[in-house]
This record gives sequence, structure tokens and C-alpha cells, in this order.
Amino acid sequence: MKTTDLTTYLGDIQAYSASQGEPAWMLDLRQAALAKIADLALPAIERVKIDRWNLTNVADFEETIDFEGVYSFDVTKDNPLLVQHGNITIAEQMPVSLMEQGVIFTGIFTAMQEHSELVKEAYMQLAVKADEDKLTAFHAAFMSGGMFLYVPKNVVVEEPIEALFLHNAASTANFVKHVLILADENSQFNYLERFQTVGEGDVKATANIIIEVIAKQGARVKFSAIDQLGENVTAYMNRRAHIMRDASVDWAIGVMNDANVIADFDSDLVGEGAHSEVKAVAISAGRQTQGIDTRVTNMAPHSVGHILQHGVIREKGTLTFNGIGHILKGAKGADAQQESRVLMLSDEARGDANPILLIDENEVTAGHAASVGRVDPEDMYYLMSRGLPKVEAERLVIRGFLGSVLTAIPVKEVRQELAEVIERKLS
Repeated sequence: MKTTDLTTYLGDIQAYSASQGEPAWMLDLRQAALAKIADLALPAIERVKIDRWNLTNVADFEETIDFEGVYSFDVTKDNPLLVQHGNITIAEQMPVSLMEQGVIFTGIFTAMQEHSELVKEAYMQLAVKADEDKLTAFHAAFMSGGMFLYVPKNVVVEEPIEALFLHNAASTANFVKHVLILADENSQFNYLERFQTVGEGDVKATANIIIEVIAKQGARVKFSAIDQLGENVTAYMNRRAHIMRDASVDWAIGVMNDANVIADFDSDLVGEGAHSEVKAVAISAGRQTQGIDTRVTNMAPHSVGHILQHGVIREKGTLTFNGIGHILKGAKGADAQQESRVLMLSDEARGDANPILLIDENEVTAGHAASVGRVDPEDMYYLMSRGLPKVEAERLVIRGFLGSVLTAIPVKEVRQELAEVIERKLS
């Protein structure tokens, strides 16, 4: 990793903050984080070496390319939708009925200007702290775009809330995105998220993405995501939930990027009765390396956290699943379960399913299952005996193996989209 003195960018950060009309507290957070980057360590990802990855590369502060015609999207639907290309919001729609109920769904800079105190309450304060490690501090200092979603107390949003973040393959701008979701007491909604590289170009880029979900008492959030960043984009992706009393955040995540990835999917069960189901699938191919840490921390009594991770490796790809269930002292009656399974389709593939259980309390329930192997020959024999060619039989087995996340996505069109992405990655 480069050892460039990032404090030399202080003037650029101050100018960029002013250009976005940020409140004083945000500039203070940026400057404090910038000063700490050099002294902080990289995040520790078990069995994945990232010290040579260039994860603190600083690119241009402004988007300078012409993005017109790069991507088309459906604006005929009337559900909440936000589309960003680089650091520019190119589409934003919200039904009047939701606006009247106080729902806020807008770009992160607009939210800081118009709802400063609401954003300040949660931005890198509860779920992810700016000084956790070198990459969170880098993110806090160089954040270049993102989204803010607030659903007020007792509001139930029936239509899915969709956000699409586009990275252009020819762009030389920073791609440091922050998504902040604040679910107030007893609110309910489905949120769908996509990160995708589009256009033509071969610019080497780094993505630093942090998603924070704050679920207050009794809130119910279903979070679905499809990641499709391109073959020249080394990505750090940190999704974390801070879940309060009797609230739930259920994740369904497809990690379908084409370059090296480290991902951190965390659920902090901080309130009694908090609940989280984490379902993730990943496909590694070529010489791609993916390290995925999925952690559930039971901090409160009777909290429930379950992890299900399935991955497929082709060619010379590498995929590591670290499943971490941690029950803290005082969390009596907690339940932590995890399952990580990796399917290898090549003799040169490298896979690891690494279960970790940390139990600091009695009177709890915990368990894990992990496996790394090849396609079951009995499954293949059964399908081929009924007339399917070997290639098609293998593909059918794999689709079934990854189907757990597909079934967890609440919107049919998104389920179909992930199925198509999986098919492309396997071809």
C-alpha cells in the first residue's frame, strides 16, 4: 500500500467541503479523520492479506466526464428512487404521499444542508466510527457522495425504496460513497441497493463504501443489495447495522464484483430482542480475491443473529468467508448461528470457510457449520440420469446452492436481476 502523506490533501478537502455546502461539524469530522489515517492500522481480515492493496488511493475530487447516455433506468415506476453517477445525482423521485409522512430520501450532501441535525445524530456515530481503522478514517476524510434515507416513527412504506450508484469505468474521480439509513421507531420498509460499474474504460480505481443502518426500537428493515463493480475497481465495502430493542435488519447481499474485494457485513444487536438475518452469496473468478467478514454481535439479552454465506469459486479465484458470532457478557438468552459453505469448480481455486464463535455468557444458544468442497457427484448423477448435459446439470446445482439469497429478496424484479448476474458470472 502506498505511504503517501494524505495530510497534504487538507486544502483539497476543505475546498470540496465548501463546494458541497457542508455544515461545520462535517468539515470538523473530515479534518479529524484525515489527521488519524497514518496512525491507524488496516482492518484485520482473517486469512486475507490486504496490505499490498492500494486502498487509500486519492483520485480527483470532482466528476469530469460526460455521463449522458452511459446508463438507462426505468423511471416509469412510482416507488422511491435515487440514481447517482459518480458524485452527481441524476435522478431522484419520491411519491408525494411519503413526503407528506415525513420520509426523506435524497443525496447525502443535500441531507446535510437541509436536515443537518438529523444526519449528525447518526453519521459515523453509532454503527461505524471514523477512527476504527485506516479505511474508515480514509472514508470519513474523503467521502465524495452517497445517500440519506429517513423513515419516521410508525411509517410503513409499502413500495421498495431503490438506490442505484453508478461508477463509470472511464472516471478518475474518487468513489467514496456513504449511505446512511435511519429507521425510526416502529417503521417498516424494503430497501434495494446496487453498486455498478458502467461504460467503457480501463481506469484503475478504488471504491470505499460504507453503509450504516440505524434501526430504532421496533423498526423492521429488509435490506437487499447487488454489487457489480468492474474488473478495474478494487473495493472495500462495509455494511453495518446498529439494531435497538425489538428491531430487526435482514440482509440479502450478492457480492458479484469482478475485481478484488474486502467486505465487512456486521450487525450489532444492541437492544433486547434485536434480530438480524444475514444472507450473502459471492462468486470469485479469474485471479480475483474476495475476503468477506460477516459478524453478528449479540450485546443484549434475547437477541438473535443468524448468518448464511454461500460462495462459488471458478478458475484461479480465491474466496474467504469469515463468520463471526460474538455473544457478549450480559446477553442471556441470545442466539447466534452461522453457516458458511464454499463450492470450488476448479483445481486451482482457493476457498476457505472460517467459523468463529466467541461466547462470553451462559444460558445462550450458538452453533456453526462450514464446508469447502466440490459439486456433489450424486447430485450430478441424478440430474444427468434424467437427460441433462453435464454443463447444464452443474449450473443447475450451483443455482440451487446460491438460491438462499435469491429467495430472501422481497422484489421479484431484483430476484431476477441477481439470477441473471449469477448466470453471467458463471458463464
